[in-house]
Amino acid sequence: MMNIKKCALHTAVAMACGLGVQLANAGATISFGEDKYISAGFGFITSYNSVEDAAANGSDRSNDFTLDSARLYLSGSFNKYIKGMLNTEKSGGGSAGSNFEVIDANVQFQVTPEISIWAGRFLSPSDRANMAGPYYSMGGGYWANIASRYGWNGGVIGRDDGVAVVSSFMEDHVAVSFGAFEGDNIFRFSGTGAQSEANGTKDKLMYAGRVQIDFWDAEPGYYGTGNYFGAKDILAIGIAGRMKKDGVVSTVPGIVGDYKSYSVDFLLEKKDVGPGTFSAEAAYYYYDTDDVFLGEQGKAYSAGLGYLFNDPIGWGKIMPIVRYQKFDADGVTTAASVNTRTGADTKRFEVGANYIIAPYNSVITATVGKTDTPATSSDNFFRVALQMQF
Repeated sequence: MMNIKKCALHTAVAMACGLGVQLANAGATISFGEDKYISAGFGFITSYNSVEDAAANGSDRSNDFTLDSARLYLSGSFNKYIKGMLNTEKSGGGSAGSNFEVIDANVQFQVTPEISIWAGRFLSPSDRANMAGPYYSMGGGYWANIASRYGWNGGVIGRDDGVAVVSSFMEDHVAVSFGAFEGDNIFRFSGTGAQSEANGTKDKLMYAGRVQIDFWDAEPGYYGTGNYFGAKDILAIGIAGRMKKDGVVSTVPGIVGDYKSYSVDFLLEKKDVGPGTFSAEAAYYYYDTDDVFLGEQGKAYSAGLGYLFNDPIGWGKIMPIVRYQKFDADGVTTAASVNTRTGADTKRFEVGANYIIAPYNSVITATVGKTDTPATSSDNFFRVALQMQF
């Protein structure tokens, strides 16, 4: 007899699939018996953005409402050892021709309580920001392709097709993951779209791995989160790396290089610090394109601070936040694939607050800040984002 029930958290299903402690949406689960179920849900991020000199005339502020993301979630369990998921994402930039693409389609085999094997399309091991994604950050979907770049540079919202071993030890305080992936689309190259393997290049796999240590509360599962909104005391350090031989393909025939990237990330979250919870995050990145794309090669940094007040105001709680991201590129790559060794820093600073009605399920974020790019000296912006998951 089929039984339909409401999940308190989508993570209850997500954790069963090895996704981890993402405090996600309250979806519906259809149970077919012991360890057999299908869960469904959906989520979206929509925002209002006002940016300096971004109107069509090039001199006035823009005023735009945007559907930044819309996702459908499906997950299921075949038995206690085999589980899977299928997730989609709106693509098309909010235009009338927008459509949905598959971002997750994989199966997880639970070999032992500590070790599972993932196969299909999913996030390859990487930095915390990429593993958390825009829905599970400190708030407001701030993952803006400045410091954590891989997720936007080709691929499918940071996903790859491949296989990985996902493991955790010491009661989930040590997590180790490693896998082999296609890694075909690594870069978002200005003016030409993502570069993929071209005729005449070798077909090499991309290898990716991550090691994370939790010194306080444990973070079980594979997919991560950028903040726990007071649910845990976290002190964690993660190290990640990727490499692909002949993984950098230029539009100029015959110009191919090796791709490497490394990152170190840090998260601290402490409850009962005064009247609330204090959180701090930081990360360092190094990207190497073998001097093929200087505009995608260099060092990057990110940092964020937040403080969640315990006492609710109306429906939710207030969490002031401040964030900074910087990508220090080695040079500039033009649309003609010509490298120039000139300064090409991209920086983004913002300050604001979250109004957290339900962690990750219902969050309103308002921020003001500015973005500096090689093409613009300073673009001041004001953003209000609404995130909902059901």
